[in-house]
Amino acid sequence: MVLQIAPQKTELKPELFISWEPLPEEFELPDDPVENNQQPILAAALTDALGAAELVKPEMLIVSNFALVAKVNEYTVVKAPDWLYVPQVEPVAPGIIRRSYTPNLQGSPVAVVMEFLSGNDGDEYSTRPRAPYGKLYFYEQILQVPTYVIYDPYEQILEVWYLENGRYVLQSANTEGRFWIPELKLFIGIWPGERLQQTINWLRWWDKTGNLLLWSSEQVEQEKQRAEQEKQRAEQEKQRAEVLAAKLRELGIDPNSIS
Repeated sequence: MVLQIAPQKTELKPELFISWEPLPEEFELPDDPVENNQQPILAAALTDALGAAELVKPEMLIVSNFALVAKVNEYTVVKAPDWLYVPQVEPVAPGIIRRSYTPNLQGSPVAVVMEFLSGNDGDEYSTRPRAPYGKLYFYEQILQVPTYVIYDPYEQILEVWYLENGRYVLQSANTEGRFWIPELKLFIGIWPGERLQQTINWLRWWDKTGNLLLWSSEQVEQEKQRAEQEKQRAEQEKQRAEVLAAKLRELGIDPNSIS
């Protein structure tokens, strides 16, 4: 599978007109199944770590396989990235479930999108400039998302693209193999290990000082270990106190008389 594909240069046609309108009520969103079992758990793990680190705020939109909407030349275009981040969205009315998001109408522009390769058609790299529009073209030219992440879980290849002068530019990893995501002020990288009895190559977050953001399950386990250590220390202190009290009694000293 060829992954490092430089996007072809495609010019916006003069007649290309983009407008920001809500998804029509009668519009039927595709109900396709996910393309492999790793896509939903990869996305969930990314969000879980942000939540455990208390980095998720009520005004944010952080979702997976969720419809992004734009109207291009009177054609409603919908793409559903495997993971996306919007820093500020307008709240929905009580009892209403958000089923899609239109940037610039319902909140701020989309800041980060991620696509996990399925190994099928390579649409994640598509620069098709006509409806239904390729994903890369849609994120780059229509939504103008600043950071586009593509991950191939089969080959363990992670790519991060920045929007520079209207075009996506492939970034280089740091010495640890991680990439800086400016919009989240975090690094992202590949981490082989186990979560929920699934041993795969996960995507994980690191802060700017290199500390791994723990999943909620890891935080729980860490707290259990800390509590166990505290219990062991308390038991050791109790045993030392009992030994000292016994020695004092041997010397004819009442331990309770010592303040």
